[in-house]
Amino acid sequence: MENTMQFGQHILQYQEDILRDIEQLVRIPSVAAVGGGEYPLGEQAAKALQWILNRAQEMGLETVNTDNMAGHASYGEGDEVAAVLTHVDVVPAGDGWKTDPFTVLRQDGKLYGRGVADDKGPAVVALYCLKALKDAGVVGKRKIRAIFGAGEEINSDDIAHYLKTQPLPVMGFTPDADYGVCNREKGILRLKVSAPSHNGTTLTAMYGGTVVNAVPDKAVALLDCTEQEDHQLQRLADGREGNFDFQYTIDGLKIVSYGKASHAMHPQEGFNAATHLISLLAAGLGEAVLGSLCAFLDDAVGLECNGNSLGIAQSDEPSGALTLNVGVVQVGSEGASAGIDIRYPVTADGDAILEKIRARAQKEGLTVEVESHSKPLFVPDDSQLVQLLNQAYQSVTGQPAEVYATGGGTYARQLAGRGVAFGPFFKGENPQYHNVGENIDIERFMQHAQICLEAMYRMFTA
Repeated sequence: MENTMQFGQHILQYQEDILRDIEQLVRIPSVAAVGGGEYPLGEQAAKALQWILNRAQEMGLETVNTDNMAGHASYGEGDEVAAVLTHVDVVPAGDGWKTDPFTVLRQDGKLYGRGVADDKGPAVVALYCLKALKDAGVVGKRKIRAIFGAGEEINSDDIAHYLKTQPLPVMGFTPDADYGVCNREKGILRLKVSAPSHNGTTLTAMYGGTVVNAVPDKAVALLDCTEQEDHQLQRLADGREGNFDFQYTIDGLKIVSYGKASHAMHPQEGFNAATHLISLLAAGLGEAVLGSLCAFLDDAVGLECNGNSLGIAQSDEPSGALTLNVGVVQVGSEGASAGIDIRYPVTADGDAILEKIRARAQKEGLTVEVESHSKPLFVPDDSQLVQLLNQAYQSVTGQPAEVYATGGGTYARQLAGRGVAFGPFFKGENPQYHNVGENIDIERFMQHAQICLEAMYRMFTA
């Protein structure tokens, strides 16, 4: 009989197979998008999902594909299900990569590529954990599944759709965060603030950002301005934080703002190219000529990441401070809109936050639409699941797993209080997810693989 303290080591025999399959999965540019028909989350996301399910079938595992939105690989028997949830869709690659982001680069003990960390690497590991259990002939007390979503990055209803026809796991975790055990997730409120038409004069167009859950690393404004205004803006740009490039086109002055991307759960770690560009324009030209949307963003958000000017700044002991990110800005002849991502504390009232924003926007003639609203998650520290995962972590590392809170949103929310986020990254690592140079450290990632297998073994047999 296997010693449970050592079972996680079984994954190490599959290391090269795991790295090879990560490379193959990353080759599929599976940026999810709202689609229709056969591909509700886009053809590439569906292709990535089917690839990993095909790989599972080759391993002799049972698989289910729920309409190209999510699916699972399964091992074992029983009425109950325990699960590990990952996703195979990715955020857009973004600019600045030195090599093709969808061709994995193996260098200096690391793998680089879009999705290696978030979340294709962990997805492949979860699959191989099932293979390790099967190859060792482990008999469990319930089914153990690796569930794969195809629309996590666009906050789709992929897992909700999956759970319409598949049983809710009795316990589970998602390796889409950091170690130790993340049993508290802030509420996530994603809004679209819009003006019915662009009523600016000097600012004729602006665009910045590609997804609401990332800090924009580039923004562009097109201006119909005088030479004096041009010179004024350049003088201001020279004295302000930020990197601005002034270009002269047939359509007017073009200003490109460069920033630093970051995940929306910690926007303060990035540099928002869009809000800094709006701030420059407002300082040089005045809010009135920018139009109501940009005036609102400059006045009610500015360069803040905490919602203070909107009157929504707050914090609590279990989960920390509210964060706010302006992720997408679009201004043009057809109107103006901005995508805003807010992560609020687990004890806060998300509906009250929404009403404050809506009241402020309405004063400016703007509308606020809720794109999505994920309520906070909290699983008690002394729950069976948290204790089980802590034991798995300690058996591999020799250290207890801390419990912590995050501003990130994971599939754990879909498990109705039966799941948490757990791994795959350790303190001190910088995987650059949602950023240029996304990577995994192979040695440390294989330590995660041991913890993941240890945890899956325990959920399977407990």
